[in-house]
Amino acid sequence: MAEPARTAAERRDSIGKTLLIYLGVLSLIGAVLLFAAARSYGRAAADRSYDHLLIASALSIADSVALVDGQWQVDLPYAALDLLAMAPEDRVYYRVASREGATITGYSDLPAPPSPPLDGKPRLFDAMYLGERTRFVAVSRWVAGPFAQGQAIVQVGQTRIAREALADDVVLRALVAIIAASLAALALVWVGVHRALRPVQKLERDLSLREPSDLRPVTGAVPLELDQLVGALNRFMARLSASNETLRAFMGDAAHQMRTPLAALRAQAQLALDEDDPAEQRRSLVMIERNASHMSRLLNQLLSDASAIHRAHLQQFETVDLAELLHQAIFESIPQSGPRPDLRLAATNHPVLVRGDALLLREAIKNLIDNALKHGQPRSVDRKHVDQGEGGPLQIALTVSDDEPVPTAVLTVADHGPGIAAADAQTVFERFARGRDAADGGAGLGLAIVKRIVDSHGGRIDLSNRVGGGLVVTLRLPRALP
Repeated sequence: MAEPARTAAERRDSIGKTLLIYLGVLSLIGAVLLFAAARSYGRAAADRSYDHLLIASALSIADSVALVDGQWQVDLPYAALDLLAMAPEDRVYYRVASREGATITGYSDLPAPPSPPLDGKPRLFDAMYLGERTRFVAVSRWVAGPFAQGQAIVQVGQTRIAREALADDVVLRALVAIIAASLAALALVWVGVHRALRPVQKLERDLSLREPSDLRPVTGAVPLELDQLVGALNRFMARLSASNETLRAFMGDAAHQMRTPLAALRAQAQLALDEDDPAEQRRSLVMIERNASHMSRLLNQLLSDASAIHRAHLQQFETVDLAELLHQAIFESIPQSGPRPDLRLAATNHPVLVRGDALLLREAIKNLIDNALKHGQPRSVDRKHVDQGEGGPLQIALTVSDDEPVPTAVLTVADHGPGIAAADAQTVFERFARGRDAADGGAGLGLAIVKRIVDSHGGRIDLSNRVGGGLVVTLRLPRALP
């Protein structure tokens, strides 16, 4: 199983390799473009250099053409052709012709220019002659004699051997410079990539040297491109640290809270085993059942608190109907057999939509109802009368409010108990904290769970004493758009 994973890891792309490939390809494209530009420039420079000599030779020959007694005469200046002898490997051709195309002197089969040359403006062109690519220039000159005048066309050609050699020399020099610049650029890119990736390597080294329990945020300056990565990593470690703290707290609380009931159960079971009187044995069994019920409730609340913390961190919210969740919570909290407590429900007939976790919201409402049923009756009313509803009805109301900054769903649970002291108004929201007037048997987790759930949903919980006795718990949750 490990081999495929290792093979897949080996095939993963490397940032440094990717950067080097892309920048190397970019450098190669730049080198090719520079080579093409250098080659074009070399050919143009060679043509300009030798075209000046070619034009000077043609003009010099044109100046030697004369019209005597109606006959063309050419006193060919060999110095004009000597200008082109600077390239000994090239061959030179010339032709002097009349306007009508009759050859006066020179090579009569030279290729004609694409268009007749204008007077005083040389016409340069390339053409194949005797199997070689040759550069030609054609110039025209009007010649006037005592009795006649005419137009002579002088054409001079030179093979391109020297031109190509000069262009190749320019290109070769440029190519050496391009290769040197490209190698220097690639070396600079390689160094730059490794220096740019050094913070990533430093971050990996710092994290690998940490202890598994070290979830402190990453500090120190990082490049701008790593800000979001380091921020996300710090947020992840903060969430992981909070989860670990929650787990440690749950394990510590469970061990601490369950130790006493378990010790009591063991002691009471030992007493029941040592007791011979059936009445005393029954009394011990009743105490065992009571402590087991208390321990079961405590364990359920601890698990509910841990679940609330976990799901609150996940924030997997959706649009839910708070009215439907209220009816479900009432159904699960009110005993379906035996005496049922008196409950008065006032709720709107329309859906009350909120954004949240349905399980958490239902758990919060169940804790409120259970808390009101357990602690929300006068001390003078015993449990039997509480189950029969003789201490006063439990009043639950669900309304909507548009008077606050955002549309709000308002859930109110009111009982007829002793209420809450002003000093306990905030401490009762802490875990394992109980009001001084609370009835025995509670674990002090109900309101803490409700507060945690409401806070995770962006809501608010308020406690107040009602006139005539009783506690009013009000939940306010932001409504969701339909």
